Amino acid sequence: MFKRDVQDIRDLIMRNLRMQGLETPLLQKRLIEAWPEVAGPVIARYTRDVRIQNQTLYVSLTSPALRAELSMQRQTYVKKLNDYVNAQIISDIRYC
Repeated sequence: MFKRDVQDIRDLIMRNLRMQGLETPLLQKRLIEAWPEVAGPVIARYTRDVRIQNQTLYVSLTSPALRAELSMQRQTYVKKLNDYVNAQIISDIRYC
C-alpha cells in the first residue's frame, strides 16, 4: 500500500493565491468587510467609507465626537481587525 499526501484545501487555495499575488488584496477586502462587525452596529451606522492604503485603514465617519473617541482606541481596533483575518494587514487606522 502507498501513503497519500493529503493536504487541506484551504492551504492549497491560499498557496495558489499567494503565488499569483492575490492573497493580500483578498485579505484587505475581508478586513474592510469586517469593519461593521468588529466595530459594532452603532459605529457602523456613522461610517461613510472604509479603505486601505499603505497598510493604513482610513475610516470616514460622520460624527466628530465619535472620531475623537475612536482615535483613542486606534490600536485596539488594529489588533481586532488583524485578528479577524488572521494576518497582519494594517498597522494603523486614521479616522477622517
